[in-house]
Amino acid sequence: MSRETQTLDQKSLRLIQGSRSDYQTLANDCVCFANASGGCLHIGIEDGQALPPPEQRIAPDLLDKLRKRIGELTVNVHIAPEVVRAANGGEYIALTVARSVGVASTSDGRYFMRMGDTCQPVRGDDVLHLLNDRPGLPWEAMVSQQVPVAAADAAKVQALVNALRASDRVKTSVKDKGDAELLAHYGLSDGDVLTHLGVLTVGTARDRARLGTAPAVAAIKFDELGQKVNKWLWDDYTLSPVDLVDAVWSEIPDFHESYELPDGLHRQKLPAYDKRVVRELLVNALVHRPYTQRGDIFVNLHPDRLEVVNPGPLPLGVTPQTILHASRRRNDRMATLFHDLRLMEKEGSGFDLMYDVQLSHGRSVPVPKEGVDSVSVTIGRRVQRPEVVKLMMEADARYQLRQRERITLGLLAVAPEGLTARELAARLELGSTDELRPVWLDRLLDVGLVASTGRTQAVRYFVSPDLLKGSGLDEKTTLRRLEPHRLRALIVEDLARYAGSSSADVHRRTAPELALRTVRRALEDLVEQEQVRYEGERRWRRYWLAPKGQLP
Repeated sequence: MSRETQTLDQKSLRLIQGSRSDYQTLANDCVCFANASGGCLHIGIEDGQALPPPEQRIAPDLLDKLRKRIGELTVNVHIAPEVVRAANGGEYIALTVARSVGVASTSDGRYFMRMGDTCQPVRGDDVLHLLNDRPGLPWEAMVSQQVPVAAADAAKVQALVNALRASDRVKTSVKDKGDAELLAHYGLSDGDVLTHLGVLTVGTARDRARLGTAPAVAAIKFDELGQKVNKWLWDDYTLSPVDLVDAVWSEIPDFHESYELPDGLHRQKLPAYDKRVVRELLVNALVHRPYTQRGDIFVNLHPDRLEVVNPGPLPLGVTPQTILHASRRRNDRMATLFHDLRLMEKEGSGFDLMYDVQLSHGRSVPVPKEGVDSVSVTIGRRVQRPEVVKLMMEADARYQLRQRERITLGLLAVAPEGLTARELAARLELGSTDELRPVWLDRLLDVGLVASTGRTQAVRYFVSPDLLKGSGLDEKTTLRRLEPHRLRALIVEDLARYAGSSSADVHRRTAPELALRTVRRALEDLVEQEQVRYEGERRWRRYWLAPKGQLP
């Protein structure tokens, strides 16, 4: 299976050496990455392979030639190639391509963009779209108003720097900066003047209004007949984007309603709307909107759903069908600021969070829709299947599910007849059914939360009706249903005795009745938790206890 993703591609070494070299194709690929989010090309690893040939060596002069040719064939493309030695001894080139500030192109005037795991040409009206999205100097970094830093709203400055210093997402070295240095670090100031982002965030209401495109929010409540019954406005520019998120959440009474699930579910209380989901919708609207055009953000409350409408189209390269895994953003500095303030998830994971929460509450997943000059995202309020809520709570408590596993389980649980492999891959916005395993499905199958019927293209995945009725999770734990934390404890004890073991060795000694992939997943979890370390790749990988995993 190919390892290629939106930010990673693999190319044969033949592309840049020998009589059949094709630097123009490589230049096109570099333009693709530069116009998207940046990325890396592994030159010297064939498609479908994880490692280069063991005997492969990179000629010493090849990097210089690579830099020269890509420089000649592209505009606004910045690359950093280096030779990497793989675990099998073979060498390849890791060619890092930076995201361009301006619009990247080939030297003969052609435009490309990375979309999913492919490189696509940009033509016609999309070229203008790309140019508008990627000005030479980002809108948020401009200083057109020349507002002195000294003219900033002192209360907003103090509140912002205090919040940054209190955040666990900000490095200590950044927290130690002075107030003025913090503003500059996050792109809120340029010398003695505020940038557009600075005016939005810590400027006065007067200066914010003078920008012309500062966000305003209108929330409208509709009844069952579609008639307006209430309205809230935040359009006087007294609030920064950070303030708007808190104001919209706190001032709309509907967001604070809750109700109890039907009898039999321990009178579980659910919020009408989850704060994390609403906040993510609002933050996405603020961070991803084009600030080069006017337009209010609309929060439309219907009896059965919430709809957030943002002016402007989706960033080029993102579609409603790829939004779950896309990582394009228009306003990088604002996104970084919101992330460090803990107001949004890391890049590419915001929609994952919303899927996770909505499905865990037995509700429909977010539905994005692109209009002529706007983007809307709709989430459901009503619980589709109350029994799903109990299943998700108990399954997560027992098996400590990963986010992607919860999403998969939720999608299957709310589908009465289950889903075919093709249908499930489409719901998850995956390129093929091959990507369903091992990340999304394998452990759910291993522990019995998901079952399957049929084979190959006709396979269908489903959640047993017994589980949804609450009768399937009360069984006594067996080795085949060993809880993840118990399995991880067994692995730690094993590696304390047998350092430098392979995953197959650990599997044989600790849990031979489980699938090997389940043990490998547990090892990955321990590596992420810094309890276990490894050396080598694929079948040469060996594991040791890390200092954090040492037994007392």
